[in-house]
Amino acid sequence: MNQPQSWEARAETYSLYGFTDMPSVHQRGTVVVTHGEGPYIVDVHGRRYLDANSGLWNMVAGFDHKGLIEAAKAQYDRFPGYHAFFGRMSDQTVMLSEKLVEVSPFDNGRVFYTNSGSEANDTMVKMLWFLHAAEGKPQKRKILTRWNAYHGVTAVSASMTGKPYNSVFGLPLPGFIHLTCPHYWRYGEEGETEAQFVARLARELEDTITREGADTIAGFFAEPVMGAGGVIPPAKGYFQAILPILRKYDIPMISDEVICGFGRTGNTWGCLTYDFMPDAIISSKNLTAGFFPMGAVILGPDLAKRVEAAVEAIEEFPHGFTASGHPVGCAIALKAIDVVMNEGLAENVRRLAPRFEAGLKRIADRPNIGEYRGIGFMWALEAVKDKPTKTPFDANLSVSERIANTCTDLGLICRPLGQSIVLCPPFILTEAQMDEMFEKLEKALDKVFAEVA
Repeated sequence: MNQPQSWEARAETYSLYGFTDMPSVHQRGTVVVTHGEGPYIVDVHGRRYLDANSGLWNMVAGFDHKGLIEAAKAQYDRFPGYHAFFGRMSDQTVMLSEKLVEVSPFDNGRVFYTNSGSEANDTMVKMLWFLHAAEGKPQKRKILTRWNAYHGVTAVSASMTGKPYNSVFGLPLPGFIHLTCPHYWRYGEEGETEAQFVARLARELEDTITREGADTIAGFFAEPVMGAGGVIPPAKGYFQAILPILRKYDIPMISDEVICGFGRTGNTWGCLTYDFMPDAIISSKNLTAGFFPMGAVILGPDLAKRVEAAVEAIEEFPHGFTASGHPVGCAIALKAIDVVMNEGLAENVRRLAPRFEAGLKRIADRPNIGEYRGIGFMWALEAVKDKPTKTPFDANLSVSERIANTCTDLGLICRPLGQSIVLCPPFILTEAQMDEMFEKLEKALDKVFAEVA
């Protein structure tokens, strides 16, 4: 057997790709990366790319932050690995739990660790099933989410994810119910105001609860801004409309802050940006600035008390992961929180967000951009064939994929999602780098729209 020689051929011969457009890989090859410099990544050929996707939303301090690297090295020297089982955990784990409750919107609470956001959402569902059964309501198991929401890839979190591609796995599992996506531009009906749209979604929620039975619904999960759905901020007043309904029927509200948490929307939490108080928060990605795989379930006081009572009844919570509360991950997370909140990264997001929006607003004047949307350092441009009617391009044209590939050729990494191009750069981005991002994006748009429009 002849062994492949190039990095690209070796990658394609021996690796399986997740969420990857395979025709692009077969045609263009894999970008094999060796290292990063600030917000840039460098491939095996020495080409530099401004990564406006922050890795996968998470490398918010860039790819070579010395403080985070030193925190990891120091903890590996001191205590390189442990768990959080059997009444034992590292001192770093204890300190991180204290810090997460301190910076949460809750007065007090409890923290449970996982290896990812997917596992954290999965864990939260199991917690809800567990506590409801302990409270004498074992039938309270249904989970409410929204179409276009993304909550992960485990069997449970993929069932929560309102994306049609999960049908290839035979998902969602029974009992996972998807409500209307709160994207007014796309799903508002003709002549319907934004307030009327929100009222319709609130009625849909209450009608669903009534139809299914409130005593069968375990919880409602929502991202403050839908991330992998295409950066979809909620319609104005959405959370204020739905939260009273959830409270009325005693249905816990879980804020999935895997993407929004720790600064992406301009505040520490997306729920603060959109002014609602959840019962629990799911955290990952920015929690460690991408320097370690970690997720966390942060329970507010009511759910913490109820879960604790359920645990006491059977003397344990029979769930966990080998690397839960990993001491190196916790040490990195403690440093990452400090970096984002105290080294000017969150402030840089707030400072440059208006410049970000202004640049996209200018680009959105093009006839083939139907909408620009976002907040903070998470934005999207939606490509359309016809702007007045919001008609999308034919799917077989792969317009967003072509734009993203052209950007890559120009030295810019961005993400295609549906017919949208998503920009979510690291929080360390400078004005000059933002200008570079827009310059390369506009060149790519000019080229692709000239080909397909």
